[in-house]
Amino acid sequence: MYCTDCGEKLTLRFLENEGLVPYCPKCEKFKFPFFPVAVSMTVFNRAEDKVLLARHVGDEDYKLFAGYIKKGENAEKAVVRELREETRLNAVKWHYHGSRYHDQKDVLMINFVVIADENAEIVLNEELTDVRWCTFEEAKAIIRENSTAKHFLMGALAELHPKKK
Repeated sequence: MYCTDCGEKLTLRFLENEGLVPYCPKCEKFKFPFFPVAVSMTVFNRAEDKVLLARHVGDEDYKLFAGYIKKGENAEKAVVRELREETRLNAVKWHYHGSRYHDQKDVLMINFVVIADENAEIVLNEELTDVRWCTFEEAKAIIRENSTAKHFLMGALAELHPKKK
């Protein structure tokens, strides 16, 4: 790791109450690692009996909706903006569900359960090739096992419908 301010190679140094933390000997400062934060959305219809999944350009898998939080934006605003940008759907209501570090992209994913109006026209942006409303069983079958998307889907289903896991 290198200092993002001066480019000097970082060393690990003990910091009380923190443990080993990257340290820049040139800047004489501890440099806590940082990484991007994104929202993930498990999107349900108003009846909460279908899940909207997306397939992105260059990807064969169906996944949940997701997007990076922009500087100065809170996670809740990012949820509404991302769903609107990708599908033109409006989020009717939403709430925080959970978070998980997503190693493949080195990003902290903050998941929300979102209710959207399934009767509105869906218009895909350039990031997506397809979206589809799925029953719970269809969604569980087509989302890749052991993925962050599957983790959030299963948690959201358990939260909304505890007896339908």
